[in-house]
Amino acid sequence: MIGADTAAQLTIAGRRLEVVTLAATSALAPIVMLHEGLGSVSAWRDFPAELAQRTGRTVIAYSRYGYGRSETLESAFDVGYMHHEGEVVLPALIDALGIPAPVLFGHSDGASIALICAGKHPDLVRALVLEAPHVFVEPITVQSIAAVKATIEQSGLIGKLARHHADAAKTFWGWNDIWLHPLFRDWDITAYLGSITVPTLLIQSRDDEYGTLAQVETIARSVADTESLVLDTGGHSPHRTQKPAVLAATAAFLARLPDSA
Repeated sequence: MIGADTAAQLTIAGRRLEVVTLAATSALAPIVMLHEGLGSVSAWRDFPAELAQRTGRTVIAYSRYGYGRSETLESAFDVGYMHHEGEVVLPALIDALGIPAPVLFGHSDGASIALICAGKHPDLVRALVLEAPHVFVEPITVQSIAAVKATIEQSGLIGKLARHHADAAKTFWGWNDIWLHPLFRDWDITAYLGSITVPTLLIQSRDDEYGTLAQVETIARSVADTESLVLDTGGHSPHRTQKPAVLAATAAFLARLPDSA
């Protein structure tokens, strides 16, 4: 049974982070949600609550530094920002929350951070659900992010993002600038994959404008225990555009974990 939401501001690795918990009474491993490059707690909308209801698990969502109602970005991200999130910040958050090894549900950048965490700290994670993950930079990704930048004034995107971020302009440019930085073309986290031993569900749409099936195929070749949900349509955010399919696949995957952990 799902209890009331609890919201907190926690200082993790020197930064104030927004954390929301949807508590369940079950002893099943909780789910920690890791949002996309322009996401936040509120940008998940009702998906965490529906995931909690569907799985019977506690669901914890947080906004990374520079996002949502967490501490606003002070300076530009560097090429290793996702490594820092996966190797340092996320483990520190899990420790501060005092939870057992959680399931990590990551979307886009959040999925990449989940992979880094599971590769660096194999014993810290119970399972992975990875939606539209990135493990290396593809031309389609750079082209789509550049197109967002080119139309930013006409699209009114920053105004729309203001509903979900304390400083939407800083959030947008922090994400956009690092992904378009020349040094970021060589970003690659495939070296982490060989250390990942936990069950992993991969979710990808064929029409994702930010990445191709090469991403999930690369993960599946290196991570032994994987399942895949490949959708013909759904774009970059199938948890919104194909919510029933994503909820069903995630719930079924988690129900198959040994001892329903």
